[in-house]
Amino acid sequence: MSAPQPLSQLQQTAEPLLNAQETQFWLDKAVAWGQADRPDSQKDTCLHLSGLRDFLQQLLTHINNMSSTTETMKKLPFLGQFLGRLCWNPYVTVGDTSRELLLRCLWGLYSDHPSNAVERKANQWIQKLLRQLATEDDDAAAQALMKHIGAPDKEYHLEVLKKMVTKLQENIGKSCSFPSTINQRCACDTILATSEACVPLVTCPEASSLIDALLQRPVTCVRDGLSEDFLDALSSACASQSLSLEEQALISLWCHSLSSLEEAVLSLLESVTNTGSTPHKLELQVAQSLLPKACAQHCSMFLVANDIFRSVLKQAEGNESVKSLIQTFTRCFMRELALLQPQAMSVSMKAFFPQSPQSLLTPLITLPSEMSQEAWKSHLNWLSSSLQRVTEGEEEGAIDSRSTRGHDKVFEAWFLLVECGHWVQVAVQLLVTSGPEDCGPLLRLLTFYHHPTNRWHHRALQLVRAKEVWDHLSCLFSRIRRPLPADRLQSLATLLSPPPPPPQQPALAPSFTLNLLVNFAVFCQIPLSASTEILQTVVDESGLFDEAACALSSLELRLNEGNCLPSDGVHLRIKELQNTITHMQSAPSPAAI
Repeated sequence: MSAPQPLSQLQQTAEPLLNAQETQFWLDKAVAWGQADRPDSQKDTCLHLSGLRDFLQQLLTHINNMSSTTETMKKLPFLGQFLGRLCWNPYVTVGDTSRELLLRCLWGLYSDHPSNAVERKANQWIQKLLRQLATEDDDAAAQALMKHIGAPDKEYHLEVLKKMVTKLQENIGKSCSFPSTINQRCACDTILATSEACVPLVTCPEASSLIDALLQRPVTCVRDGLSEDFLDALSSACASQSLSLEEQALISLWCHSLSSLEEAVLSLLESVTNTGSTPHKLELQVAQSLLPKACAQHCSMFLVANDIFRSVLKQAEGNESVKSLIQTFTRCFMRELALLQPQAMSVSMKAFFPQSPQSLLTPLITLPSEMSQEAWKSHLNWLSSSLQRVTEGEEEGAIDSRSTRGHDKVFEAWFLLVECGHWVQVAVQLLVTSGPEDCGPLLRLLTFYHHPTNRWHHRALQLVRAKEVWDHLSCLFSRIRRPLPADRLQSLATLLSPPPPPPQQPALAPSFTLNLLVNFAVFCQIPLSASTEILQTVVDESGLFDEAACALSSLELRLNEGNCLPSDGVHLRIKELQNTITHMQSAPSPAAI
């Protein structure tokens, strides 16, 4: 098939509904692009693909309204040359949408029963053009054409695509060389053009090596960059799951595109908070997202992710799902960071947590397993005292102009405590074996964790209520009494499902009571049967089956990681309590029987 002829004498008036000025614009573009064998024509083709598809859709509507190919060619005499030129442009035909529109236009021109020489010649011309468009796709238009006219050579388009990718990939291997003269171009200039030319190829499997090479190419000079259109196309393709990038290529995409990174973090947040994942499933989701690994490799990524978490947490202070995600993400991030040692040693932890109170940073990010069990209580007492000084500083400054700054300091201290939830878990565990004289600092830390905002200056009241809950549970789990005191069990269930509090009288967070209850059931010294009966009765009364199961699963996960060293038989107690909760969830309610 010979190359199409010029259009200079073929530009005639089209249908009234087809804008003449717009038609002329696209005719001129088809001529200027040719076979897109120059960087400028490749770039221009990619920039105008969306508008071209709209125009092809208009043409298709006109073709479908015609009674025959003869009428179509009479009213749209430019159509054959226009479609022919587009079929020779691989940057047009490589995209699924534009290729399908071209196929449908050709199908509209094909005559099943040609009645004259014009229609017979058109059929022959269409059969040849199909060699330009034949693909391995099973779209309906291609099947219809192949069925009716037997379009041959399905591999033709694939070979064109492979040659095109190979040619583009040659540009990537060129290293940066500073121009010796002012008129000489830097080799890096071709990277931008190559990435722009790659826009219509992002969902093609054959272009995966080209995309990976573009994303992972080291930046060698200030002129070296990727097209925003290319990055946007990759982000959209990943979001719609029509493109799957290799691990490092995806991380490189987040490096190049801030919006893509933000979308990935928000997508993780949405998927976790909407589905109510179990701790084990949450751990898997976060790890598989690759975000902790990317953040460990690139401090700037961690700062972006942390800012998103910070903003969401400010709006959802009491959302346990959000807090669990932040804790899990930070834990996975610290694990990935440890795997990078000693490379990561060059980056100070202060660089990852610049807004956190620096006096609290190292004590909080230190894992419980990194110190002796005997040192836990003194460590937590010190943390509690430090947090108390931060909160008291906020309250003292509330009457002057520095109150906003003080509130920010308190929030950052709380945010860091949320991220390092392992110490919260240890504090709850130690409360089970603490006496009245030792529980004060631990309860103060937990009260701050569950009630960071000093609404109406009732933090002191919350601490009093927390002490009452601890007294309640300590008495209940200290000795076996038969039958179990129904009034105490009922009051615990009420604390877990409290009625709406009076105005300006916020209730104690149910999550505080539930976690303390679960830890007493696991770590107390009374027989397992008694612990099981207490937990079963209270959970059944409150209806918090899922929450209790989640608290047990979270505790099990921490123990398996070695952050909270278990005593003999603890794992057995957890399993038995989990089985009890599971059985309660599956049992029919009395009303259903």
